[in-house]
Amino acid sequence: MTPVTLVDEQANEYIAEVAELDPCLATVLGLTGTEARLTDYSPDGFAARDHLNRRARGAIVGVEASSWGERVAAKMFRDHLDREIEAFEAGFVEAMFNPIDGPTRDLQLSIELLDQGSATPWPNVLARLRAMPDSLSGLTQTLREQRQKHRLAARRQVLLGAEQCDQAAAYLEELSRRCPKGRLAVDVERAAERAAGAFHSFASFCRGELAAFAPERDARGEDRYRLGARYFMGAELDLPETYAWGWNEISRIEAEIKAVAERIAPGDPLSVVLGKLDSDPAHSMAGVDRFRAWLQELADRAIADLDGVHFEIPMPLRRIECRIPPTAVGGIYYLPPSEDFGRPGQVWWTVTNEQIPTWTVPSTMYHEGVPGHHLQQGMAVCNSDRLNRLRRVASEWCYSGYMEGWGLYAERLMGELGYYSDPAHHLGMLTQQRWRAARVVLDIGLHLELEIPKGAGFHEGQRWTRQLGIEFLRDRGALFEERLVTYEIDRYLGRPGQAASYKLGERTWLEVREQAKRRDAAAFDLKAFHQAALDLGPMGLDSFRDVMAGLDNAGSASSARPT
Repeated sequence: MTPVTLVDEQANEYIAEVAELDPCLATVLGLTGTEARLTDYSPDGFAARDHLNRRARGAIVGVEASSWGERVAAKMFRDHLDREIEAFEAGFVEAMFNPIDGPTRDLQLSIELLDQGSATPWPNVLARLRAMPDSLSGLTQTLREQRQKHRLAARRQVLLGAEQCDQAAAYLEELSRRCPKGRLAVDVERAAERAAGAFHSFASFCRGELAAFAPERDARGEDRYRLGARYFMGAELDLPETYAWGWNEISRIEAEIKAVAERIAPGDPLSVVLGKLDSDPAHSMAGVDRFRAWLQELADRAIADLDGVHFEIPMPLRRIECRIPPTAVGGIYYLPPSEDFGRPGQVWWTVTNEQIPTWTVPSTMYHEGVPGHHLQQGMAVCNSDRLNRLRRVASEWCYSGYMEGWGLYAERLMGELGYYSDPAHHLGMLTQQRWRAARVVLDIGLHLELEIPKGAGFHEGQRWTRQLGIEFLRDRGALFEERLVTYEIDRYLGRPGQAASYKLGERTWLEVREQAKRRDAAAFDLKAFHQAALDLGPMGLDSFRDVMAGLDNAGSASSARPT
C-alpha cells in the first residue's frame, strides 16, 4: 500500500469539506453522508466554497513533496484549486445556464439519483424536496448579484434554464405520486408541490427579470473561451492551430466514412445510407424496456470479453447498471460508483422515441461503459490504496478533457481490437467521431465568431452564427432530428470549451500513446500502457502529457525523465 502523504491528507480533508458544502455535487461523485441535504447556491454558499478553495491552496503551497508520486499529487491538487478559484473570480460557475449543467440541473439530478424504484430512500427525498425552495431562493440572490456585475449567461441560455425548471417541476410532481401510501406519502406530496412551485417561480424569474438583462449575443469571446478550455480541459490551446486541426480531422474521418458506407449500400449518398440504417429493422428496436435490456447485455459482454485479455478489471467494476432517466432531459451520461460501491457505476441513456435506432449504440456504450468511463472512473475509485479522495473523484467533477478524451479513445480502441465487424456499427463509430470533430470546429468557431475557411465546402468566408452551426451539425454531424440539433448547439454555446474537450482529449491520449511507443519500441505493451495511465487518476491534459513523459514502460517514474 502506498503511504499516505501530507498532500494526500490535505486532499482527503478538502474533499470531506467539499461534500459538506456541496451535497448535490457529493451525490454525483458518489460521496455518501449528505443525501438529505441540498447545496447552498446563495452568495454566501458560493463564497464559502471559494474560501475553502483559497484556504486549501494556501496550505498546499508550503508542502515540499519528497517523491515523484507526491509531486504529481501536489500538482494535480494545485491545478484543481487554481481552476476553481479562477472560475469563481470570473463568475463562470455561478452564472452557468446550459442544457446539461449548472445549479438548476444539479438540483433536479439530486432527486433523480435518489429515484431508485422500490429502493428509493423516501426520507432523503422528502428532506431534499423540503430544502428545494430555499436552495432556489439562494440561487435567485446569486444571479441578481451576477446581473449587477454584468456576468449573466446569454439570454438564450437563461430561457433554456427556465424550460428545464418547468420540466423539473413536472418530474417532481410525478415522482411524488410513486411514493408508497402512508403518512410519508402525504408529506412527500406536499413537499413536492412546494418544490415544483419553487421551480416554476424560478422559471418565471428567469423569463422575466433575468432575461431582460441577459446579453443577446451567444458568442462568449476568446477570453471566456480560454477560461473554459482551462476549466474543462486543463489545457492552454493554440486556437488557430486547433481550429484548423478540427477541419482536417473532419476531412480525414469523412474519407473513412465514405469507404464504410460504400460497403453497406454501394453507390448511395451518405444521407441515404444513414436513413436506411435508421429505418432498418435489423438496426432498430421498439420499446424502452427491451432497449434497456439490450444495453445491459452490451455492457456485460464487453466486460466479459475484455477482462483478463486487454484490461484487468477489478471485481467491483464487473457490473454496470444501465438505466433510463425519468425525464427527456440529460442525454446519455455515466455516473461512477460510490466510494463504498453501494451505488454501482451507472449508464443513463435518455430515450425520446419508442422506436430506437441501434447502429450507433455499440460505440457509445463502449464510450460510457467498458473500456470507457466505467473502467477509467471506476478504476480511480478502486485505487484507494494509491490515490487520495480528490484524485479518485476528480474525473466526473474536474477534467472533461481527460475523461471524455478517454471515452472517445475507447470507441476508437474497440475498432482497433476488432469489435466493429458489422459495417453498420463501424459506421456508427465513425459518424460519432466526425460529430466530435465537428464540435471542435463549432465550439471554437461559434465563440470566437471565426471565418469559415476556403475549401471547407460550407459557406466559405462567412463567420459562424448559431444558425450556421445548426446547418453544419445536420450536414457534418449527421444529426437530423431538430430537437437534438438545437440541443447540441445550445449546449456548446452554454459551455465554452467543453464540447471540444472530447476530441482534443482523445488527441492527447493518442499522442501520449504514440510517444510511449517511440520511447519503448519493441518493449511497448498496450495493456501495460493503459494500466499505467489509468492508475495515475484524472488530471488536466497538459499535466497528463507531462506526467506520462516521466513514466517508463512498467508504469514507474523514471529519474532520467522530466517530472
